Amino acid sequence: MDMGSSSTEKFYRIPEGKGPHLVGCTDLMTENAVEGSFLRLYYPSCDATDNEEAPWIPDKEYYQGLSDFLNMYRVVGEKLFQYYVGSVTCPAKSNAAFKPGEKYPLLVFSHGLGAFRTIYSAICIEMASQGFVVAAVEHRDESASATYYCKKKCVSEPQEESTSNTEKEWIYYRKLKAGEEERCLRHKQVQQRAQECIKALDLILKINSGEKVMNVLNSNFDWNSLKDSVDTSRIAVMGHSFGGATVIESLSKEIRFRCGIALDAWMLPVGDDIYQNSVQQPLLFINSEKFQWADNILKMKKLGSNDTNKKMITIKGSVHQSFPDFTFVSGEIIGRFFKLKGEIDPNEAIDISNHASLAFLQKHLSLKNDFDKWDSLVDGIGPNVIPGTNIDLSPAEPE
Repeated sequence: MDMGSSSTEKFYRIPEGKGPHLVGCTDLMTENAVEGSFLRLYYPSCDATDNEEAPWIPDKEYYQGLSDFLNMYRVVGEKLFQYYVGSVTCPAKSNAAFKPGEKYPLLVFSHGLGAFRTIYSAICIEMASQGFVVAAVEHRDESASATYYCKKKCVSEPQEESTSNTEKEWIYYRKLKAGEEERCLRHKQVQQRAQECIKALDLILKINSGEKVMNVLNSNFDWNSLKDSVDTSRIAVMGHSFGGATVIESLSKEIRFRCGIALDAWMLPVGDDIYQNSVQQPLLFINSEKFQWADNILKMKKLGSNDTNKKMITIKGSVHQSFPDFTFVSGEIIGRFFKLKGEIDPNEAIDISNHASLAFLQKHLSLKNDFDKWDSLVDGIGPNVIPGTNIDLSPAEPE
């Protein structure tokens, strides 16, 4: 057995993209400050047999952050994560050469609470394999398990010639304080998250126009190769859970996002003002069967009442964690215990979600692909999918 891989990797693997393009990924961070952008870009790539697959969770601090989020001791959590997923890679080649010659639509992706930029790679890689450039943002609003920015080192510290003059400043997940109202915090965070999505959009368009962008992370990726490769008229935003709320907030603030896809959206952070007709663009809600509840669904419906371009479907047998990658890298027992797996096969659930997303994007971005073969899924027609919701929305009977 290969020494570099654990048994987990042998049996559990994040699915590869099924589209016609090979996929590469690279990380981009601008500015030595917390206000800069931080994202992982997934993109159609040239053949890159010499490039290694990208690490899935790239720093041990993410294990520490996940431990905090899950209320585990850091020392225990770090060892567990290292053992189970330490050698997992995502099926995209790190810093592979960008595939020029086409104008690709752009998708900005927003992660959920306690997540970060790398752990929705199954979705992002599939979209890139189908011809999208995907910018997966890492949010710095203290909703990620962990994230960081680079800051200049103190001059007083002795420096080796070869070492960098910057260091990572880590930002960990912030728990609610005693007596703090959650809605207030989450609404503030979702506004920052939307701004970070818009900032990521601006950044990619800047690169597309040929402007030089300084990446503070060391990589040999040629950012100039993206020049004139993004279709600036075909841009969408997508996200999971808290990222679903971020999609809604982003659509209301930025008309360049022509449509949005909210995966199992958590509606609490969405401001009351948003319901007053401020989301004009088409919006697809893809829900799991086990996560949603009446009040949350009613908010989605309020947003989309009398608008045929606002759609909702539910994937049967799925759970809230059917969308992030953990569902693919956990075994049956751990998967069921931590609700990382539902009754449906994780590969089938993600295929339904991805196919419905692609059909919706083709319609509303006017793409000339064959994704319309999955149009019926957007109407909730097909195996393991239903239109609307499985939640009973009738008012509770008075006792």
